[in-house]
Amino acid sequence: MNPQFYAGAYYDEISELPGGLILFLVESNRFLGSYKYRIGLDSYFPRLCGSCGEFHMNKTILVTGGAGFIGSNFVRCERLRSNRIINLDILTYAGNLLNLEQLKGDSDHIFIQGDIRDRELVRKLLKGYQPDAVVNLAAESHVDRSIDSPESFIQTNIIGTYHLMEEAREYWKSLSPERREHFRFLHVSTDEVYGSLGPQAPAFIENSPYAPNSPYSASKAASDHLVRAYFHTFGVPAIITNCSNNYGPRQFPEKLAPLIVLNAVEGKPLPIYGDGLNVRDWLHVDDHCDALHAVLEKGKPGQTYNIGGCCEKTNLETVNTLCALLDEMIPTSRHVPHCSLITFVEDRPGHDRRYAIDCSRIRSELGWRAKETFESGMRKTIQWYLDNPEWVHSIKTGAYRDWMSRQYGGAGKNEDSPQKAPGKA
Repeated sequence: MNPQFYAGAYYDEISELPGGLILFLVESNRFLGSYKYRIGLDSYFPRLCGSCGEFHMNKTILVTGGAGFIGSNFVRCERLRSNRIINLDILTYAGNLLNLEQLKGDSDHIFIQGDIRDRELVRKLLKGYQPDAVVNLAAESHVDRSIDSPESFIQTNIIGTYHLMEEAREYWKSLSPERREHFRFLHVSTDEVYGSLGPQAPAFIENSPYAPNSPYSASKAASDHLVRAYFHTFGVPAIITNCSNNYGPRQFPEKLAPLIVLNAVEGKPLPIYGDGLNVRDWLHVDDHCDALHAVLEKGKPGQTYNIGGCCEKTNLETVNTLCALLDEMIPTSRHVPHCSLITFVEDRPGHDRRYAIDCSRIRSELGWRAKETFESGMRKTIQWYLDNPEWVHSIKTGAYRDWMSRQYGGAGKNEDSPQKAPGKA
């Protein structure tokens, strides 16, 4: 590919003064597109993408939920690609500004604390920053919390997605035909919407029927249906992704991997629901972020893409692997062997037995595949938690300790009492 780039001025519609650059991308006399960027954003030029080896125009992306686990990792990955990020996050318990510490002082990462249900705020952000895409990562995402208190899941995952879609639709309609063609709304969802699989059942594909079994997965299923409807009814160029269990740095320790690592390091019980034979497919968050980038760049509007690590493990296998890695990585720990800390606790209601993801579509159509193996990804994850005690300390608030005590009793209780810090994925 040998593109040529041409630049000219464009005029701000409000001030009628030159507002920035308009860039034209041409290859072999074929017009590929034009993009506007404001004065001062001279880093926004076409670049060679390390993921796919093709040239892309740098974008402005509105990311919702960008201070949470997946969101903050996605934001950091996109800044490495020189995309400007408008980051909207309400900062609930799982949102943490420390997740974005590396972007402190970065003028092309603009953080706004706010709610996706705040239509006026979302409207102002869309109008003011003129994003090329919206990536919806704002969600309540923990099954246990949805059983304990479903309302916040309904409010954020369903009502919030509706309000965001409405504002995105109006914004998209206001764009020029050329910008409408290139605009994308990417809705990030979960494999849990498909329900539970039997031991020998084939993995979920994109056409698998929805059968959610928890308030969390039901709320995500509803949001998926809304996004799909806005594509088919209104033409909004929306894409849905459904991912398997994520793990990696900066994950709030209500989820299995960080819970096990942090409890094991402190010599506390390692709680496992039921018999520990529930099966999950594991996906490193960096692989997930690369997949989201590929979908954003090359995905087809109206399409759904399953994203998984092709790595099925029982919960017991996962915990034993984490324990073995910890034994190797901190051999002087007085808690070796860490597997001796495993404690089986009463199973939770509606606990899906098995999830498995078929990633054939995203591999064949977009050329993506996971890079991390289960062991390499878990090793990196453990090392990150060992190397970042300040982050761990910051999220262990009283609310977190109360939650662990309520869910697992003595098996998960945290005894220390660190200072409270700001805390969606």
